[in-house]
Amino acid sequence: MGNQQFKTAVELTLKVIGGKWKPVILCHLTDGAKRFGELRRDMPGITQKMLTQQLRELEDDGIIHREVYSQVPPKVEYSFTPYGLTVRQLLDEMADWGTQHQQHLGEGNSIES
Repeated sequence: MGNQQFKTAVELTLKVIGGKWKPVILCHLTDGAKRFGELRRDMPGITQKMLTQQLRELEDDGIIHREVYSQVPPKVEYSFTPYGLTVRQLLDEMADWGTQHQQHLGEGNSIES
């Protein structure tokens, strides 16, 4: 893969699952389907509007599925699509790198020059 192809692929990946909240949402969904209220409780720093927006974008990109159950009160659950499950490997890699980075910083190294 050429350097420009690499950059373009990374930019596309970050567009789909990047940002402050999408990776966190996806990590919570690795445990299984979640209702909106559960996600909101699990992420107290996110606003309702932002959570709604991020879930819609992930749904539009085919990463998650929104299931609406016809009952009273209405029930909506979010889960990975079969295609979305392919993101799990990337999340695992990010978690591994984060653990390594934390150890790196713990060894007295710093990211500042």
